[in-house]
Amino acid sequence: MPLPHAVHAPQSAASVELKNLPEWDLTDLYASVEAPEVTQDLKEALDRAKTFETSYKGRLGELAQENVPALITAIRAYEDLEDLMGRLISFAGLVYAGNTIDPVSQKFYGDVQEQITTASSHLLFFTLEMNTIDDAIVETALKDEQLAHYRPWIEDLRKGKPYQLEDRVEQLFHEKSVTGSNAWNRLFDETMASLTFDIDGEKLPIEPALNLLVDPLPEKRKLAFGALKETFSENLRTFALITNTLAKDKEISDRWRNFKDIADSRHLANRVEREVVDALVAAVRDAYPRLSHRYYKLKAKWLGVEQLNSWDRNAPLPDADTRVIPWDEARQTVLSAYDAFSPDMAEIAGRFFEKGWIDAPARSGKAPGAFAHPTVPSAHPYVLLNYQGKIRDVMTLAHELGHGVHQVLAGHNGPLMAPTPLTLAETASVFGEMLTFKSLLAKAESPKTRKIMLASKAEDMINTVVRQIAFYTFERKVHTERRNGELTSEKIGELWMSVQGESLGPAIKLNDGYEAFWTYIPHFIHSPFYVYAYAFGDCLVNSLFAVYEDAETGFQDKYFDLLKAGGTKHHSDLLAPFGLSATDPDFWKKGLSVIERIIDELEELDEE
Repeated sequence: MPLPHAVHAPQSAASVELKNLPEWDLTDLYASVEAPEVTQDLKEALDRAKTFETSYKGRLGELAQENVPALITAIRAYEDLEDLMGRLISFAGLVYAGNTIDPVSQKFYGDVQEQITTASSHLLFFTLEMNTIDDAIVETALKDEQLAHYRPWIEDLRKGKPYQLEDRVEQLFHEKSVTGSNAWNRLFDETMASLTFDIDGEKLPIEPALNLLVDPLPEKRKLAFGALKETFSENLRTFALITNTLAKDKEISDRWRNFKDIADSRHLANRVEREVVDALVAAVRDAYPRLSHRYYKLKAKWLGVEQLNSWDRNAPLPDADTRVIPWDEARQTVLSAYDAFSPDMAEIAGRFFEKGWIDAPARSGKAPGAFAHPTVPSAHPYVLLNYQGKIRDVMTLAHELGHGVHQVLAGHNGPLMAPTPLTLAETASVFGEMLTFKSLLAKAESPKTRKIMLASKAEDMINTVVRQIAFYTFERKVHTERRNGELTSEKIGELWMSVQGESLGPAIKLNDGYEAFWTYIPHFIHSPFYVYAYAFGDCLVNSLFAVYEDAETGFQDKYFDLLKAGGTKHHSDLLAPFGLSATDPDFWKKGLSVIERIIDELEELDEE
C-alpha cells in the first residue's frame, strides 16, 4: 500500500536509493563456515547424543515412576542438545539461504544436515519412548513442579502417539530424509535460485523478475510475465518431478502413520483441529464473490479495462506511490508504527537493525521471498528480505519484524517450547503489518490518497486470505490426484487454473502461460498445507485488531502475554483473554467482514 504522498521517480533511482542495504552478521552463531567451533560442535553433538542414548534408552518409564528428578535431568540434557544442534543447522541454513548456488554454501549445508541427522538419530528414541509411558504414570510424575514446567511439551508429544511407528521404522524414516524429502527440497531451491529470466535483453534472477509484475508501466509487466512464463515452462519437467515425488513421499508417510486426511499431519503440527480449518476454508471460499471478485472488478474499472490481464493483478493503481523508498525511510516507517503501539515492541524490532540481524539486498543466488528464522533461544532470530524499495517491501519488513519480535519474546520458553504453531506464528507478523498500515492511513491527506491506500490494503489482504486458501485448495487437489498415479505437468497446470479461476473471478483474465505459475511457490515444496496459516493469521488479526481499537487499557499487556507464550498454549487459551474463539462459527466471518468493509468504502469513494 502506498505511502501518503504519491511521488513518481524515475526507475533509475533504485540504484541510488538502495545502496548500502544491510547484510546480516552471522558471527553470533559462528565466525565462518571454516570456524573450528563448527567442527568441534558437530563432534560434540554426536558424542553427547551417543552418550545420551546409552544413558537413557529403555529407562524412561522406570524414571517416570521411580526417579522423576532423573527424568527432569534427561529432558534438560535433551533440550541442551536440541539447542546445540539447532544452532548448527540454523547457521548452515542461513549461509545457504544467502547464496544457494555457491558450491561452498551448498556443500556446507549438505554436510551439516547429514551430520545433524546422524547425531539426532541417537535422540530419536527419547520422544518415542516418552510416549510409551502409561498416562497415569505421566500424570503422577507431572505433580513434580519442575517436571510440570514441561507439561505443554509432553502433552504435545502425546498428541502424536496414535501416529507413532515402531522405533526402527521411525529411525529409517529419519535417516532416509537426507536422501528423500530434504534432497528434493534442496533440488527445488537450487534450481529456482539458478534460473534467469530474459527481460528486454537483461537476464534477471527470480526476485527482480517477479518485482517487475508491480512495475507502473504495463509493457514492463507484460514483458516480465512473458519471461517468467517462458522460463517456468522450460523447467516444468523438473518441477513436476519434484512435486510428484514429494506428494508420494508424504502419502507413504501418511499411510504408514494412519493419518486419515491428507492435511491431518499439518493440523497436528499446528495444534489446530481439522474442523476449525475446514470452517475457515469454507468461509473464505464462500466469500470469494464478495471479496476478490468484487475488488478486481473495481480495479479493472480503475485501470480502464473490462478484464485485468494476469500481469496486471498486482499492478499499482493510477497515482499510487511508485517511487523507490529508501531503506532508512522503510525502517523509520515500521519502527514508528511499532512504537505508537508499544515502545517495548519498537525496541525489540530496533535490535534487528542495530545488531546486524537483517539481510536485505536482492542478490543473484539468494533465496527468494522473505522469512524470519528464530534460530535457537540461546541466540536470536534473523530476517531475510529481498528489498527493492516498493511499498510492498516496506510491508514485508513490518511482517517479518513481527515474526522476529514474537520469536524474541517466546525465546524464554527454551528450545522445546519456544516454537509457535504456524497458525499462531502469523499473528504477530500480520499484526505488525496492520499497525504499519493504520499508521500510514492516519496520515492520508486527501480522499484520493485514502482510496489508493485502502485499495492496496484490500489487495494485500486478498493475497493473504483468498489467494492462500486457493493455494490450499490446489494442494489438496494435487495430493488427492497423486494417489491415483503420477501427474503430468499439464494436469498440475489444469488444477492450478481451476482454483485460480474460482478464487480470482471473471475480472481476471488467466492468460496463456499462467498455468505454469504454480512452479515457484516454495511452500508447496517445503511445508505442504502451510498456506492456510496465512489466512488463519489474517482473519485472527482482523478480529484482534477490532478488540485493540475498542480497548481502553490493558490490550498491549495481553498481547505481549500471547506472544511470550510461544508454543506453551492452545489457540483457544491464547484467544480467550480477548473474548475470541476460533471454534465459533462466526469467528471467520467477522475476520472476513473487515476486508468486505474496506471494499464497501472503496465502492463509496469510487462514486464520489
